[in-house]
Amino acid sequence: MARRRRARYPVRMRAARVAALLAVAAAVAPAARAGEEMLTVRRGHAFTPARRTPTDALVASLALPPGFRIARFADGLRGVRMLAVGDDGTVYATRPAAGDVVALADRDGDGRAEERRTAAADLPGVHGVAVHGRTLLLATVREVYAVALDGDRTPRRLFAGLPPGGNHPNRTLALGPDGRLYVSVGSTCNCCVEDSRESATILRAAPDGSARRVFARGLRNTIGFGWHPKTHAMWGMDHGTDWLGDDAPPEELNRLEAGHDYGWPDLWGANQPVPGLPAGVDAAAHAARATPPVLGYTAHAAPIAMVFYDGAQFPPEYRGDAFVAMHGSWNREPPAGYEVVRIRFRDGAPERFEPFLRGFLRREDGRWTTFGRPCGLAVARDGALLVGDDANGVVYRVAYEK
Repeated sequence: MARRRRARYPVRMRAARVAALLAVAAAVAPAARAGEEMLTVRRGHAFTPARRTPTDALVASLALPPGFRIARFADGLRGVRMLAVGDDGTVYATRPAAGDVVALADRDGDGRAEERRTAAADLPGVHGVAVHGRTLLLATVREVYAVALDGDRTPRRLFAGLPPGGNHPNRTLALGPDGRLYVSVGSTCNCCVEDSRESATILRAAPDGSARRVFARGLRNTIGFGWHPKTHAMWGMDHGTDWLGDDAPPEELNRLEAGHDYGWPDLWGANQPVPGLPAGVDAAAHAARATPPVLGYTAHAAPIAMVFYDGAQFPPEYRGDAFVAMHGSWNREPPAGYEVVRIRFRDGAPERFEPFLRGFLRREDGRWTTFGRPCGLAVARDGALLVGDDANGVVYRVAYEK
């Protein structure tokens, strides 16, 4: 397996610049036309590993730290993506292609869901999911809905008019410690000036969908985000720009704060200008006010879900750390991702990435193969970690056995 390259960046906070961060449009001159790809040269490879079926033997070969075990929690869930857990332990899994949400329950406590039903339907492209009491909050490409878990389950639209999906249609959402609703909106392109001021952002709104505002911008596609359970600081993993090479740019871990700009489309890594930008793009001016990432990870690993561990089953040193599902590259050789990594935090600050669940990506008879693409993550009520695999329609359960 290819060695993972790690990059580390210091956090730079300059209060005098905060007011200027909302003026991101000035970072790119009119010479770059809206929606037009700005990269003039492509570097890298279009490459995906051969796909295999996850047999029992292959699942048993997956690598975890000592004391951890993995097993199927549910399967046959074609196109499963994001996961959320209700107060009663029910697991809700979205299926964008099917346009529905499946409820999974392990009533007998054997670690496998024996109960399965449809919790919401007729929602094409539904991806993001969160549980708010007895209500499901769901995000499709252009709308956010609330669905009651009791009684009438007709989806109630909270707000509409999100930008078109384009290259990144998968929206995610979560309720923050402040009681506000946060929604990620990826960029419509790889590297361009957006038509909509809400593209490449995270939005914040009241739980009923009112008072919708841009919370943070310059984020190409921050699907996975969450809040540290002690400090309540918000963190997110952003996808780096494609076609800057096999080893660039790193996937970014950002400290997400109101009003901040994180550099996309004309910056990458530690606020470095993207090479080959059109004349008139003032990347240097943008870099002077953009917030750089705190940590970097292997290019093109494709972070999807991110969840902080707040359960009681894993050893105490896992509490307050984060897990990230790396979906896996399609434009890197050798491939990267296809794993779940752990972010070590100390006193509320991230220190490093380290392997957690590996082995979906294999080198067999001189070729790369994979039997899983991690996507959704959730911490079950018993403290186990749930991992979705959208390539094979499986939800895995990772448990710690003392």
